[in-house]
Order: sequence, then structure tokens, then C-alpha cells
Amino acid sequence: DIYLNETSKHADVILPPATGLETEHYDLFFNNLAVSNVAKYSPPLFKPEAGMRYDWQIFKELTSRFKQKRSLAERLLFPFLKPSLMLNIGLKKGPYSINLKKLKSNRHGMDLGPLQPRMPEYLYTRDKKLHIAPPLLVKQFEKLNLKQESPDLVLIGRRELRSNNSWMHNSYRLVKGKKRCTVLINNDDAEKRNITDGDLVEVKSTKGSVSLPAEISNDIMPGVVSIPHGYGHNSPGSKMEVANAHAGVSINDLTDEGFLDALSGNAAFSGVKVEVSVLD
Repeated sequence: DIYLNETSKHADVILPPATGLETEHYDLFFNNLAVSNVAKYSPPLFKPEAGMRYDWQIFKELTSRFKQKRSLAERLLFPFLKPSLMLNIGLKKGPYSINLKKLKSNRHGMDLGPLQPRMPEYLYTRDKKLHIAPPLLVKQFEKLNLKQESPDLVLIGRRELRSNNSWMHNSYRLVKGKKRCTVLINNDDAEKRNITDGDLVEVKSTKGSVSLPAEISNDIMPGVVSIPHGYGHNSPGSKMEVANAHAGVSINDLTDEGFLDALSGNAAFSGVKVEVSVLD
């Protein structure tokens, strides 16, 4: 981790990697969601400081130390494995017959033509259909109590545009300006509770309570309030100066460990019953 934060403070050893503009980049995950068929490689803008290692170097070293017995092939190939080699192999084996050298020569990326349909080719069900009502799920539906009374207010999270993930809260350029850790509440719900925009309010659940400013908006439906995730940087042991100065509150203080999703059995972090009231 690059910070000593609310999570990493519990570790015995923290290995800070090179990060951000010190790393090369080729997108894998978000290319699956892309609306254009493109490929782009970005070289690192800065060299890492002496002694800094990349994530992949750290994991390789840990693997070497933990795995004592390795096959001959592993011993011969493992030292040469690095992201650029694996990316080059993947590009060559892909449908466009390009390589990393060619991709690097196109500084702004390569347009690989229109997106092509891949369904049902990439469905691995025998009948090549999407099974949206598997028997196990249907059986669980029968156990649901769909007639239970809905709470007046339920809590959901959200990702605020300039603080998509919690580590971004330690950048002053991203947290300066108006407070972004607010509880979003519909105008009708606010009027019922005599809440005006900017009021300091208490959000209370069966497990705890937090205090933060109210932000009134009709972009959220009645009966629902929203608090952005990743805040609550006032935990002892956290050493993020900027984030601690813009601590906000954590929805973890409101969630109930016994509140489970009835279908999957997973912990339910959305739909938590809450009450909201103005603080004097």
C-alpha cells in the first residue's frame, strides 16, 4: 500500500510499491466495458525512486520465497516473467496480430475497427442461453417475505466523482472545495423532517449513528438516502494528513453484520434501515 490507512495500519509489514505515473499501463478490465474497439499502451512518465518495486515485482519475490519446491519449467521461466512479456504474447495471440512494439509506436493507441458480436459463442452453457432463473435462485425466492412493510428510509452508498476510491481522499486537489461527504436526501423526505440544504443531520441505524451535512436533491428517489463510501478517516493509527483533515463519516458505522441478503447470504451493505433528523 502507498499509505498507512485504516486498513493497512493492521498489517505487520507494509510494502509500498511504485504507483501512478511511475507505472506502465495497458487496460485489461475496462476494455471489457469499452464502447470502442481500441488498444493503448502508456509508458511510465517518471522513473521510480531507488529501491521502489512494482506490484508485480513484489508478488514475484514473495512467490519465490514462499514456494520452495518448483518444477524445472518454473525455475527456468519464472525469472523472465514480467507484464510487458505477457502483454506482448497476448497481443500476438489475439485476433489482430499486433505486438507490443507496434502498439508502443502508436502513442495515442490503435483503432481496431468496429466491435464484433461474440454471443452466443462466448456462452459456455450447453444450450448457449443465459440462465437468468436457475433452480437454486428460484427456490430461494420462495423463502422471501415480499409482503413485509418497507422502512421509511433506507441507506445506499455512492461513488463521488472526485473521490472514486478512498486513497484519493489524500490528494488535496481532489478534496478541496465544498464538502463531498454528504447524505443525499430527496426534497420530499427533507421537508417531512424540516431539513434544509446544508443542515447538519444525524443518520441513525440500529447499530450506530453518524453526523454529516444534508444535500437535498431530487436525483435520489423518495425513501432512499445515500452516503459516499470510503470516508471516515479519523481512525487512530491512520497517517493520511489530507484525508484526516477531510475525514467525513463511514457507512460501516451504520451497517448491521446480521443484515444479510436473503438470496445469496452475503452481507447487505445497501438497503439498511435508517432514521435522519436535524441536529440542534
